[in-house]
Amino acid sequence: MAISAALVKELRERTGAGMMECKKALLETDGDIDAAIEAMRKSGQAKAAKKAGRVAADGVVELRVADDGNAALMVEVNSETDFVAKDENFAGFAAAVADTALERAIDEEGALAAQPLAGGAGETVEEARQALIAKIGENVAVRRVHRLDAPEGRFHTYRHGVRIGVLVELVGGDETLGRDIAMHIAASNPLCIAAEDVPADALEQEREIFKAQALESGKPANIIDKITEGRMRKYLEEVTLLGQAFVKDPDTRVGDLLKSQGAEVKRFIRMEVGEGIEKKVENFADEVKAQAGQVET
Repeated sequence: MAISAALVKELRERTGAGMMECKKALLETDGDIDAAIEAMRKSGQAKAAKKAGRVAADGVVELRVADDGNAALMVEVNSETDFVAKDENFAGFAAAVADTALERAIDEEGALAAQPLAGGAGETVEEARQALIAKIGENVAVRRVHRLDAPEGRFHTYRHGVRIGVLVELVGGDETLGRDIAMHIAASNPLCIAAEDVPADALEQEREIFKAQALESGKPANIIDKITEGRMRKYLEEVTLLGQAFVKDPDTRVGDLLKSQGAEVKRFIRMEVGEGIEKKVENFADEVKAQAGQVET
């Protein structure tokens, strides 16, 4: 049967799919637009399954703070490439996922899949994800959700580009200080707030490394211990928020800055797109050889 341009246009508007894909679906369903939508959804699910194993290490971080200030969260949504991460369809999906997580009080990424997507047409987050994969041709993953509730102070946020996000709970201080501290955390990536928060195993590991390095100098044991402890103090300054030099004024430590304004950092979360994901590195020459059947063995 003949498929009108108006029918193809309507299906495109309802699904966001390409013109040829819409026309094909309508031909296969004899112009039944609802049946075409269902068929395209199933096709999208199949495409999503095929792409599920592909590494998605690019993407965006989204931050949200509730209007009443009693909750805040960050979400990481991944794509395979930077090109797709800048696509408006991907960006819209990531923003809607963050809105959904905030509205539904979600604090774990697995719980998001079955939730209705905020601002959507009734589809779940998982259904919208599969439809997006079918549309853009890349794997998309909702990788992480970190949520904080019931602050003693106020939440402050900072996002560097779209790849690094920071959420800070600050008691005392003001908006400017809160943003400055969040920006500092984005730039300096502290391990924790204070020296007493550093995990014992991390301390022991660093102490053993510094001691081994000092022993190579051949100095007496009492000097070795002093060298080791001196390096440990420097290490704690480098990895703790309070010990670090403030990025906007390196002559001032963050701890001193906070003290001068009667403020205290209670908690913080820093999230960077793709951290901890092992990316596959392709050798272009070997890839060409492999495709031509010329790989040497």
